[in-house]
Amino acid sequence: MLIFAASDKGGTGRSVTSANLAYHRALGGDEVCYVDFDFGSPTAAAVFDVPKALEGCEGLGLHSYLRGLIGEPARVDVWADTEHTVLRNRPSGSGRLVLLPGDRGGGEFVTDEENLHRCVDLFLRLNAEFDIIVVDLSAGRSYAMDMALRAIARPEMRGVQARWLIFHRWTRQHVMAAAELVSGMVKAGGEMGHDEETLAGAIRFVRAAVPGLNSPLWSQVPPTLSVWMRKYDEELDNRAGARGMGKTRVLGSVPLEPVLLWREQLITDEDVLDSRIASMETWQALVELAGRLTDDKHWGRP
Repeated sequence: MLIFAASDKGGTGRSVTSANLAYHRALGGDEVCYVDFDFGSPTAAAVFDVPKALEGCEGLGLHSYLRGLIGEPARVDVWADTEHTVLRNRPSGSGRLVLLPGDRGGGEFVTDEENLHRCVDLFLRLNAEFDIIVVDLSAGRSYAMDMALRAIARPEMRGVQARWLIFHRWTRQHVMAAAELVSGMVKAGGEMGHDEETLAGAIRFVRAAVPGLNSPLWSQVPPTLSVWMRKYDEELDNRAGARGMGKTRVLGSVPLEPVLLWREQLITDEDVLDSRIASMETWQALVELAGRLTDDKHWGRP
């Protein structure tokens, strides 16, 4: 299954959250590949703490592959190559966790027939090898999104299941921008050969950095601020629902996590149970969200 991670703009937590989802699925035994299609800023290696690919790969990454400069993109075995001390001790029963990094300074590029063919070939081969392929796209209506939409519209991709996560922060501006992104994405997909209703049904929203109003983190705020936050949270729910982003279209929410404000990283059980730098609420939200990626009842299917 292909899971495309997109966002209305940068700074939504798209990359760090989708990397955490890939990590949790691999912990559970799935064979997982993380594909860094954030052509403008391929930073997934930093989240996985992989030094040799921290700034992307010089001439060996996805940019070079898609543009026909190399025959195969570089692969990084995260369990073996990470400097994260917890990840280096690969848990028993876990599946592979493989990163396909972007090139350093690769940048965006227009989709043409040749790089589209290479993209389709890559997706088909990865789908045959891995249980879950997380494709982290550049923010907004990017060339990366355009390529992904065109690729999965091809006849040879019809047997490959693809789902889309649209990440946005829990603010008025982000709600509006995410709704507009999806509207434009579905319309563009229809022009590329997608059935618009089917494409829309394969899209779910992920609310990131959401203040947990009942969390201890907010228990000491003044009463007037608490009342305002609850009122505004309700207003945002109404705005989201009016734009087709109501609760039935939301796959999950990730709480505002102080650790992730300072450092984009994987949240491990050691961070929650031992050092206690991260919250249990964040851990649980990530576990639930990872499980829902393949749970059909959360995608409008019986």
